[in-house]
Order: sequence, then C-alpha cells, then structure tokens
Amino acid sequence: MNILITGGTGLIGKSLVRKLRDRNHHVRLLTRQKTDKPEEFYWNISEKFIDPKAFENLDCIIHLAGANISQKWTADYKKELFSSRIDTANLLKEYCVKQQVHLKSFISASGINYYGTFTSDEILKENDGIIKHDFLAKLCDEWENAAENFSDISDRTVCLRTAMVLAKNGGAFPMLKKTVDFNIGSAVGSGQQWMNWIHEDDLVNMYIFSLENPEIRGKFNAVADDIPTNENFMNLLAKTSGKFYLPINVPSFVMKMIFGEMSSIILEGTRASNEKIKSLGFDFEFSTPEAAFMDLRK
Repeated sequence: MNILITGGTGLIGKSLVRKLRDRNHHVRLLTRQKTDKPEEFYWNISEKFIDPKAFENLDCIIHLAGANISQKWTADYKKELFSSRIDTANLLKEYCVKQQVHLKSFISASGINYYGTFTSDEILKENDGIIKHDFLAKLCDEWENAAENFSDISDRTVCLRTAMVLAKNGGAFPMLKKTVDFNIGSAVGSGQQWMNWIHEDDLVNMYIFSLENPEIRGKFNAVADDIPTNENFMNLLAKTSGKFYLPINVPSFVMKMIFGEMSSIILEGTRASNEKIKSLGFDFEFSTPEAAFMDLRK
C-alpha cells in the first residue's frame, strides 16, 4: 500500500516506517524541512500547505503528529497541543478533498486520557465515554473528532488511545531508569494511581495490525495487560534493575510546583482495558512491566 505518515521522524514513527518498509509497503513522510528525498514531502501548517504530490495514488494516512504532552502547559503550549494534532488533521482532509483522494483507511493516534485524568479502581472500556471533562479529555475528543471527519472519504477510521510508551531511546523510560539507576527511584503522590503503559514494539505492531486488517475500525485502548499502581511500577523497575527503591513518595505539591497542571498525568490514573483489540486477534509481546523493563535494559 501507499501510506502517508505524519510524525514519521518521532519516537514511534521511525520504528513504524522501518517495519512498514520491511513489509513492502510504500511509505511517504511529511516533513517540515524541504528535501530532495523522493519519499519525503514538505508541509507547512502555518501556511496551510502540503506538497500535493504526497497524495498521488494514496491508500492510507497514519497521523502521528502532535506536540509532546509532557511539557509544562502554558496557555500558548496548550494551543500548540491542539494545533499540532487537530489543525494538521483538518489540513490533511482539506488536501484529500482537493486531490479527490479516497482512502482505504485513516489511522490516528489518540490518548488514553480521553476518559479524563482521575484515579479510581474502574477499568475503562472504549464505549465508556468521557468521565471527567478536563483539558486532556477535550484534547483527545477533538483529536478523535478530526479523525472521524475522514469517514466520508475513507473506508474506515481508527484511533489508538495510547498509554505511556515505554521505549529505550525516548519517552518516559530513560528518565525513570535514570532515577532508579541513581537509587532515587520512588513513587509520586499517593503512589496508588494506576499507570497505563505499552511497549513501543507493541504499539508499532498495533498500527500495522490496524492497517493490514480491514475489519479494524473505531477506537481502541493501546495499553498492556498488566497495569500496576505507580508505587508498584517504580518498585518493579528498581527490582529488575538491581537497585534500591525509596519507600518515601515524592509529595504531590512538589510535582505541581515543578510541572503545574501537567502534573495531573503523573499524579492521577485509572486503568483501561485492552480486550477490544485482543478480541480481534492482536497479541501483545510485552504484557507485564517486568517483561518490558528487562527488554528495554538490554
């Protein structure tokens, strides 16, 4: 298939591009830098421009673009979080219509905080809807609405509500690993908030699974099987690293002072179910935090 990817140079994008090409798909990337590479096409969001050649004989778009959620949420940065996800999707749709492109699939990233950011023992499923209407819930809702807007020009749309990605060369894991390696790993806040997570390989494979199986459509929680509390997560990371775990939690007010409103994604968390994607045949390679930690420490 001819596949156009946004965010193709990011943490997940790089691995996804490589695996798709290994599977003989023809992958094109949108880039903010002008280039002579035949598989890369220039786009400029502020100028509302995309090289029209990117849409020739196109079968699928995988939309991964989005500013990093793990930065302090100033008023300007909140706008960037929305624009980098939603405005980009809307621009893609505009160009598909202009170029008279009909897609086989439009597959978009989304966030597990779609349900809202709070702590409870509830296990959330895709049809539960928004429970706490906060900033991240609004962001994810509009993100998914932008994806659904492709339904009139695409055979199907898919949104993967992504949990914290555990990856060797990016995301949260290297930072968490560093604290543990210095024997200062500990829980934060109450330590009882749940930590949804997924290994980078499983997430990449979930995108490929969604792409290559035409019966996959709708929203899916991209989370692993075993979801620990923050306290158990950090304890397991220390144990698998052969390091000490500090049984003294970092106070919530410290995290709020450092990260502001963004600290909510660290201090709160409710489990999500992955049964929907598994019921359609997807198999996770890394189901437990221990298995993921051991793999990422190689």
